[in-house]
Amino acid sequence: MSPSRITVLGECVADAFAEPAGASNELALRVLPGGGPANTAVALARLGTPARFLARLSGDVFGRLFRAHLEASGVDLSNTVTAAEPSTLAVAELDAQGQAAFSFHAQNTADWQWTAGELARVDLSTTACVHTGSLALVREPGAAVVEDFLASAAPQATISIDPNVRPLLVRPEVYRARLAHWCGLADVLRLSEDDLQLLLPDTPPEQACDLWHAAGARLVVITRGADGALASLDGVRVQVPAVLTSVADTVGAGDSFTAGLLHHLGTRGLLGGRLTELRLDDVAQACLFATRVAALTCSVAGPNPPWQSELAQLETADRD
Repeated sequence: MSPSRITVLGECVADAFAEPAGASNELALRVLPGGGPANTAVALARLGTPARFLARLSGDVFGRLFRAHLEASGVDLSNTVTAAEPSTLAVAELDAQGQAAFSFHAQNTADWQWTAGELARVDLSTTACVHTGSLALVREPGAAVVEDFLASAAPQATISIDPNVRPLLVRPEVYRARLAHWCGLADVLRLSEDDLQLLLPDTPPEQACDLWHAAGARLVVITRGADGALASLDGVRVQVPAVLTSVADTVGAGDSFTAGLLHHLGTRGLLGGRLTELRLDDVAQACLFATRVAALTCSVAGPNPPWQSELAQLETADRD
C-alpha cells in the first residue's frame, strides 16, 4: 500500500551550532536548517511519504537555505507563504552527551504571523493527516489561527500534535493552558520525557497518558531517549526499546520519531480519520520503526533524518 499524504504545518528555524574559531576572540556558527515541524516534513519525505509543508518562509539568507533543503528532500512547498519578515534563528550549544541547549532569536519573525486567509487557501481533500506543534501552536499572533485550521481539518484528516516545549521562548504554563484543547483536536499526541516534566511535573507517564486520553487524544506516545518509548492507545500501553547507536547529537531525534510513526501508520492505511482501525500491535510496530529512524538521526550531526535507502541498508545489516 502506498503511503498516505501528510501535511505538516509550522516553523522552519535556522539552527546555528557554536564551534571553535581560528582566533580566541571569535566564534564560528555552523548553520543548519531545522525547526521541529520542518524536520518532521523532511523526515517524512525522505522516508517516501508524500509530505507537504505549510510554512511562512522569509526571503532572507536563512529562508533561501530552508527552501533549498526542503526541496532537495522532496517536500512539497506549493502552499508556502513568501514572508516579508526575517527567519527565526536558534543558537545551540551541545553538552558532552550531544544534548542541545538553545537560545532563540524569534521576535516578530516570519513563522508566527499566520493569517486565516493564508491557511484558508489550503486544499486538504487529499491529505490523510495534518501534523503540527512546537512554537507555531503557542506564538502569537498566529497560534490561534493554527488551532482554527486544525479544527477545520479534523473532519477529514487525522490530527497529530507534538508540543515540543521550548521554555526559553514560551513559558510552560502557556502550553499547559492550551494542552487540553489540543488533546480535544488531536488523534495522536507525541512528546518527550522532557516535555512531560515541563507540562506535568513529577507526574508518572501512565497517569499523564490517562489525563490526555480523557481530554480526547486516542494515541499518546512519550519518547524516553535511551529508554525507548511508551505508547498508550485508549489506556492500553506498550513499551518499545530504543535502538542502540553511536550518538553524534540528539537534535531532531524526536521529530524523526514522529515522522517514522506517522509514515508507518500511513503505509498501512491507518491514517485519515479517528484511528478507529488502529490496534495496539499496529502501534508497537510503528513505534519500533520510529525508533530506528530516530537512532539514525542521532548517529549524524544536526537535524539530518535518514533516507528510505539508508533505513533499508540498516534493516539488511540487522538481518545479516
